[in-house]
Amino acid sequence: MTDLSSGGGHSPIAVVDRNGVDESVHHGTVVVRHRDGSIDVLAGAADLAIYPRSSLKPLQATAMVRAGLEVDSRQLALACASHDGSSVHLDVVRSTLARAGLDARALRTTPDLPLDRDEAEAWLAAGGGREPLAMNCSGKHAAMLATCVANGWPTDRHLDPDHPLQRHITSVIGDLCGEPVRHVGTDGCGAPTHLVGIAALATAIAAVADERGAVWSAMTGHPHLVGGPFRPVTVLMNAVPGLMAKDGAEGVFVAAMPDGPSVAVKVADGASRAAALVAAAALRRVGVDVPLDIDHDLAPPALGGGVPVGRVRSLL
Repeated sequence: MTDLSSGGGHSPIAVVDRNGVDESVHHGTVVVRHRDGSIDVLAGAADLAIYPRSSLKPLQATAMVRAGLEVDSRQLALACASHDGSSVHLDVVRSTLARAGLDARALRTTPDLPLDRDEAEAWLAAGGGREPLAMNCSGKHAAMLATCVANGWPTDRHLDPDHPLQRHITSVIGDLCGEPVRHVGTDGCGAPTHLVGIAALATAIAAVADERGAVWSAMTGHPHLVGGPFRPVTVLMNAVPGLMAKDGAEGVFVAAMPDGPSVAVKVADGASRAAALVAAAALRRVGVDVPLDIDHDLAPPALGGGVPVGRVRSLL
């Protein structure tokens, strides 16, 4: 397993400039899985093991569907989402819970404000505070609870790693990755998160896309529910028909074309601003048409006095 504290074998993958002068460099690892199953490492460390964080959600949702979760496509998209916290998102989360005979009191998501700044300000102005429902992973947690109800599993400890739901999810993630999960940690939302090899992660996200099943259909059919209208993950999926993509905390990003290439990105310093941009550049390198100005559309600008004075650029 690669040791991140010693640099981890990462390579420069993105640069941030300010007024024409390069100011910062992001290092990381970028892996591509081709249609024939072969793996190329475009940057960094082939043996890197990472917590994919929310980039695991399509795999977790696949496990839930295999366990008998029955929801509509919007509710399944929210199971895969790190949502902005808009009323559109939260109404779908509520509907998932209601379908299972539950309400927001059943959620064990870490209380939080909506992820999007404007949504958070509107939430506070309306008298809201940090709540489990507003947390960006609430759709996943609602789907986990619904899966428990469908199977007669207890809902009060559904986040415990030894719960039947979580043991099933861990098994399915290993199956999709083609190798056992290396370790189980705790994600920011309180749910288990799984340490896997980055090449195995690219293999797993390709497997979900190649199925063209319910998870792929939900995510590609409702990109705005997976993130939000201005989020890079949503912008990228809207721009590339059929592409399934998911962002994760600490600079992780995965994307896959059905019966085509998949990519997995880990930014070493955890900076999310470079992740989608680098993933899009990697997709272009392996022949996927990404009709975007990726520096402008998929990464925030460097600001000076409140106006753009620089940009993030991929080095791939």
